[in-house]
Amino acid sequence: MVDYLQKHISKIVIAPSFVAILVFVYGFIGWTIYISFTKSKLLPKYDLVGTIQYEKLFTTPRWDVALNNLFIFTALFVVIAIVIGLLLAIMLDQKIRAEGVLRTVFLYPMAISFIVTGTAWKWILNPENGIEAVVRSWGFDSFRFDWLINSEMAIYTVVIAAVWQASGFVMALFLAGLRSVDQEIIKAAMVDGISTPRIYSGIIIPSLAPIFLSAVIVLAHLSIKAFDLVIALTGGGPGYSTDLPATYMYTMAFSRGNVGQAASSAVVMLTIVVAVIVPYLYSEMRARHD
Repeated sequence: MVDYLQKHISKIVIAPSFVAILVFVYGFIGWTIYISFTKSKLLPKYDLVGTIQYEKLFTTPRWDVALNNLFIFTALFVVIAIVIGLLLAIMLDQKIRAEGVLRTVFLYPMAISFIVTGTAWKWILNPENGIEAVVRSWGFDSFRFDWLINSEMAIYTVVIAAVWQASGFVMALFLAGLRSVDQEIIKAAMVDGISTPRIYSGIIIPSLAPIFLSAVIVLAHLSIKAFDLVIALTGGGPGYSTDLPATYMYTMAFSRGNVGQAASSAVVMLTIVVAVIVPYLYSEMRARHD
């Protein structure tokens, strides 16, 4: 018995975690998929009715708004965060004197929860006491910055807050990549008289392709499951103009008492996440085999 325990001690230690993950992650994923094919309302029903929930989902205007917002938010969030993060990394790569302090300042937002970020930016963007009020107090009475209460512009306030929080993380990724570039290649380019901007654009940045891919995957994943930032910043409003799939799912499940509809939206979100993650995992596995 003692020999058996010693031989299988590692399996025994991880068994509780494995069972918990199996039940509370994959088990609930399977349950959610099943419920999405039922007419469940406030309480689950287990009689399968086909794809009724999905048909209703894709004919609901609010879901269309949520999907459109997701595409807008993801595209702008990913692109702007990568551009700002790369520029910050290049700046710090010049080995400036205050690098340690600046790196801490840029990384600090990532240590804050999205709830805190959303609340802070809600104050900053509030027309009554935020940026608009400050600029008007300087004498610019015609200045307007009411995106937070403008249904057509409110989704861009979510982009601003998300970029502020994630840019430091992207900077850290790129800075690590920049510091790993072979310095001999850079020295040889300098000897040949190639300018610093051309060294970065023609040699260093192209070599960071794997980091670009990693940054895109991480940021896209964050955007797809974005929930707390939207709830804290806009509450999904004005109206439902800043709804994302995650907030739509929450509203259907807990405000409207429509579990089947919430489950179908959750399955669509899962499909989007899988569509993003699987190509990344495939490329990583292929690179290792090569």
